[in-house]
Amino acid sequence: MNIFLQIFLLGIAIIVSGYLFFHSAGILLSPGTQQNANNSVCFGSNCFSVDLAKTAAEREKGLMYVKEMPANKGMLFIFDNVDIYPFWMKNTLIALDMLWIDSNYKVVFIGQNIQPCRSFICPVTNPNVPAKYVLEINGNSAKNLGIKVGDTAVLNIQ
Repeated sequence: MNIFLQIFLLGIAIIVSGYLFFHSAGILLSPGTQQNANNSVCFGSNCFSVDLAKTAAEREKGLMYVKEMPANKGMLFIFDNVDIYPFWMKNTLIALDMLWIDSNYKVVFIGQNIQPCRSFICPVTNPNVPAKYVLEINGNSAKNLGIKVGDTAVLNIQ
């Protein structure tokens, strides 16, 4: 391989590595999610204590790098507008159920037991249904608790 091609490829590798490093550092150093022990999402008697992801930075970080989560915990993503919100599992280490909830607090879609992404390009879970909230809980929790599309969520958030 000629020297110019080697230098060019090395330059590209350095640029890509720098981008990935600074992008990852930005996510890891971004403000944490809003935590309050009183925030919860309930389906009948089944309640999840939730951390809130309200800002773009909080939503981007989500549950990235979380190694385990108690059975009664979760994260509630709160969006400013009702829209279609696809999710992916980049840098997520645990399997999750994702429940899309509309502005009337009805579950409109459930992504069940979505597995962590272990590749560079991750598949996207797209409900193709408008929602205002997305609740992430441990994988298979919705099925095990009998939570289904059409159920009403009770949001106790501050």
